[in-house]
Amino acid sequence: MSKVFSAHAVSVDGYVTGRGAGPGRGLGDGGTLFDWYTDGDTPSRVFGSFKLSAPSARVFDAFAERVGAVVAGRTTYEDSAHFGGGSPHPDAPLFLVSHRPAPELTERQTLAGTIEDAIAAAKEAAGGKDVGLMGAGVLTSALQAGLVDEIVLHQVPVLLGGGRPFFGELPSHVHLSLVEAVPAPGVTHLHYAVA
Repeated sequence: MSKVFSAHAVSVDGYVTGRGAGPGRGLGDGGTLFDWYTDGDTPSRVFGSFKLSAPSARVFDAFAERVGAVVAGRTTYEDSAHFGGGSPHPDAPLFLVSHRPAPELTERQTLAGTIEDAIAAAKEAAGGKDVGLMGAGVLTSALQAGLVDEIVLHQVPVLLGGGRPFFGELPSHVHLSLVEAVPAPGVTHLHYAVA
């Protein structure tokens, strides 16, 4: 059965972008959150341009290989230049959650009006693989709906001091159970199961 998980690079103070993020500005001044994607000598098996440290490659590829479909929110979609007409994952279709008028989509992109509809459609398209969540708003909505099985924080040792926080306000506590913690150069990978 497909699981739903989120795996994001995040600063120690909880931001997934720096200040000034937006369309054409991607991560704002938070680009250092992704230095660990290219500061190693181990090529990713999934993302051809990534060269990670050996421990990061093991963790990153294990999750990337599980993804059969991706659900992203409109802000992430816009800030990421529509993922170039594709998806943030090279082999998985994108399901876009948006309440705004539909943008022009490609054959790899599907629009959904609610997080529940997007995750249901993504699970169907994933062919038994898992659904990856992309973006802070999508993760918060999926947590509110009780649809998240796992959260992975690729925690980068930097305090950004501002930007877009990873977790939005939730109606109640969400308890997590640590599955694995993997220290690596420039990042610590924290894998949690949602209790």
